[in-house]
Amino acid sequence: MLNFGKLFKFSVVGFLLYAGCPLAQELPESTPIDPGVESQVNENPPPSGIEPSANPLLFPTNPEEVNVQEVIPITLQQALDVGLRNNKDVEIARLELERSQSQLREAQAALYPTLDFNSEVEYSKDPSIKISNERFLTEREIDTTAGIGTIELSFDIYDGGNRGATIRRQRQSLRSSQLNVETVVEETRFNITQNYYELQNADAQVAIAQAAVEDGSQSLRDAQLREQAGLGTRFDVLQAEVDLANASQGLTTAISEQRTARRALVETLNLGQTVELSAADEIQEAGEWGLNLDQSIVLAYQNRAELERLLLEREIGAENRQIALAEVRPNLSVFANYNFLDDDLGDEIGVKDGYAVGGRLRWRLFDGGRASARAKQADRDIEIAESRFTQQRNQIRLEVETAFFDLLSNDENIGTAQTAVVTADERLRLARLRFQAGVGTQTEVIDAQRDLTEARGNFLQAVIGYNQSLNSLQRAVSNLPDNQLFRVR
Repeated sequence: MLNFGKLFKFSVVGFLLYAGCPLAQELPESTPIDPGVESQVNENPPPSGIEPSANPLLFPTNPEEVNVQEVIPITLQQALDVGLRNNKDVEIARLELERSQSQLREAQAALYPTLDFNSEVEYSKDPSIKISNERFLTEREIDTTAGIGTIELSFDIYDGGNRGATIRRQRQSLRSSQLNVETVVEETRFNITQNYYELQNADAQVAIAQAAVEDGSQSLRDAQLREQAGLGTRFDVLQAEVDLANASQGLTTAISEQRTARRALVETLNLGQTVELSAADEIQEAGEWGLNLDQSIVLAYQNRAELERLLLEREIGAENRQIALAEVRPNLSVFANYNFLDDDLGDEIGVKDGYAVGGRLRWRLFDGGRASARAKQADRDIEIAESRFTQQRNQIRLEVETAFFDLLSNDENIGTAQTAVVTADERLRLARLRFQAGVGTQTEVIDAQRDLTEARGNFLQAVIGYNQSLNSLQRAVSNLPDNQLFRVR
C-alpha cells in the first residue's frame, strides 16, 4: 500500500533541493550602469501640467481629450530636462541596456557548475500479479508504490573556448548598449534643441509678420488721408491695400508654421495630449565655439560613440568566430551524482542509495562544414564592421566641417544683418516723412517696409541659424563639456 510517510520524505528532499538550487546558482550582480543622463540634466523644474499620461497605451476617443487647453511657455533647459526623461527612444535604449546586463549574467552562469535534481514516485497495479495470484493461489501485493531520485552535479572543464568567447561577446554587447544609450541621448538632445530653435524662429516670424501688417495698415491710412486731402491718388491707395493683403497672408502662413513647430516640440518631448508649448527664451546667441576646425575633427573622432560601437562590432565578430569553431573542438566535463531507490514504499526494505562520479569527452569529428561556414560568416562581419568604421569616420568629419562652416557664416551674418535692420528702419522713417510732405511716393514707403521686414527676418535667421549650427557642431563632436564617453557609478 501507499506509504505516505515515505512519500512525504521524498517531497521534503525535493523541496529542499529546489529551494537550494537558486542559492547555489546565484551570481554577483553586474556593476550598476548609469547612462549618465541623470547627471547631465540640470536641476530645473519643468512647468506644471505638461507631463504625459501615466498610461502608455492611452487611446483618446473623445475630442475633449485631444483639445489644446493652454499654451505653456518653456525654456530650452526645461525642454531638455523633460525630453530626456520622457522621450521613448531614450527609454527603449535604457531597457535594451538592462536586457544586455541580463544577457551578460546569463553567459556568466556557465562559469558555475549545474546541480540537477530528478525524482519520480509511481503507483501501479500489475495485472500479471493478479493473474498469478489466482492461478497459483498466492497473495502477492497487486498495487506497488516505487520512488526514485537522482541528484547530479556537473561542470564543463573545457568546451573549446565557447564559454570564454560567449562571456567576452556579451561584455562587448553590454558596452555597445551603453554607447547606444549615449548615442540616443545625444541625438535626442540635438532634436529637442533643433525643435526649440525652430519654434523660436516660428514665433519670431509671427512677430515680424504682425509688424509688417501694422506697417501696411499705417501706410494704407496715410494713402487714404492723402487721397481725401487731394494730395494722393487712388492708385496709391490700391497699392497700399495690395501690400496690406500680402502682409496679412504672410501672417496667416507664419501662424500655421508656428502651430506646427509647437506640436513638433510636444511630440519630441512626449507630453500630454492637451498641451501646447511656446518658447520662453529670448532669441540670442547660445554661446561660442572655442576650437578650430582641426581640433574639432580630432575631438569628434575621440568622442563619438558610433565609432567605438563599430570597433566593438569588430570584436564581437572575432568572438563569434571562436564560438563557431568551438563546435568542432573537444569538450570535457565531469559529473558526480547521488541516487536513491525504493522499489516498493510499502515494504520494510527501505530506501537504498548509491553514487557515481566520472567524466565525459565529446568531440565532433565531422559536422558537414557547418562550423567552418559560421566562422567565415564571422570573418565577413569583421570586414563589414571595418568598412562601416571608415564610412562613419568620413561622415563624422563631413558633419563637423559642415556645421563649423555654417557657424562661421552665420556669425558673420549676424553683424551684417543687425546693421541692415537699423538702416532699413531709418529708411522707412524717412520714406514716410517724404510721403507725408508730398515729396515722396507710396512706392518708396512700400519698398522701405518690405526691406525692413526682410532685414528683420534676416537678422533673426542669422541668430537662429548660428544657434542651430552650434547645436549641430556640438552633436557632431558629442559629449560636451566633459568629453566622457560613458559614466559608470
